[in-house]
Amino acid sequence: MAQDFSGVLSRVSKKGGVTDLVTAPGTEIAGVAALGNGTVFYTTSYGSEEAPTALLRRALPNGRTSTVADIGAYEAAVNPDQGNTYGFVGISPACTAQLPAEIGRPSYSGIIESHPYAVALAPGAVLVADAAGNDILRVRADGTISTVAVLPPQPTVVTADAADALGLPDCAIGLTYNFEPVPTDVEVGRDGQLYVSLLPGGPEDPSFGARGSVYAVNPQTGATHQIATGFAGATNLALGPDGTIYVAELFADEIAVVQGGSTVDTIPVPQPAAVEYARGRLYASTNVFGNGAVVTISP
Repeated sequence: MAQDFSGVLSRVSKKGGVTDLVTAPGTEIAGVAALGNGTVFYTTSYGSEEAPTALLRRALPNGRTSTVADIGAYEAAVNPDQGNTYGFVGISPACTAQLPAEIGRPSYSGIIESHPYAVALAPGAVLVADAAGNDILRVRADGTISTVAVLPPQPTVVTADAADALGLPDCAIGLTYNFEPVPTDVEVGRDGQLYVSLLPGGPEDPSFGARGSVYAVNPQTGATHQIATGFAGATNLALGPDGTIYVAELFADEIAVVQGGSTVDTIPVPQPAAVEYARGRLYASTNVFGNGAVVTISP
């Protein structure tokens, strides 16, 4: 279990006991995946997203830790999403001149940012979801990194309510804004596909609506397609053996139960950030902005 805000990686026993495996104050520890022998892969990041130190690390059962790969260096050298274009589509110079200064550039290509946020184990590799790089990476045992997929921009039509909430000029109403995709988790499905939860970038408040999504990714070609959308803060997902997808909706205080691309049920839990499925049960981290806890749920 990653205690993200405190830079601590912990092991929780079946009886609820907590043992700290890694303590790194000032460092964010996010993605975690464990092998059956007790080896744990996890991500760390610190510094700004524009000048990050972002690493995939490994903790052995004997407590020794080491760096497997430098995710931030790969982002700086390759910048996989540089082919994506974000921002307003077709905005006129006159409308651009009326935009608030804090909006910055009206449109831009993918920039160098890294924030590795989730990991998953795959044959001979570890997969990393880089929430700021907007991509899924593959890290081989020797530390070699390659890009599996770049997630697509998330388009939203600016409504009058959204323009009012953000202080946008009237000329922006009706325009499409391509937000950055923010992958928050990656899981390997029984069908060999990868399943990715993502935040849609930009505001998560009601001004733009619930826009989080789940995508499937072909790990051979990098092709992506949206499976489901309409989540309020899709910060993690879990896969059930029958194909059910469970999505942690941090800002809706619930876990969505998704079948056939639609939400068929919800499980109310306060501030869920992560969810995993194992041995017929869901395990979820809850109350992440307060006194965080791990709970089990029988779906």
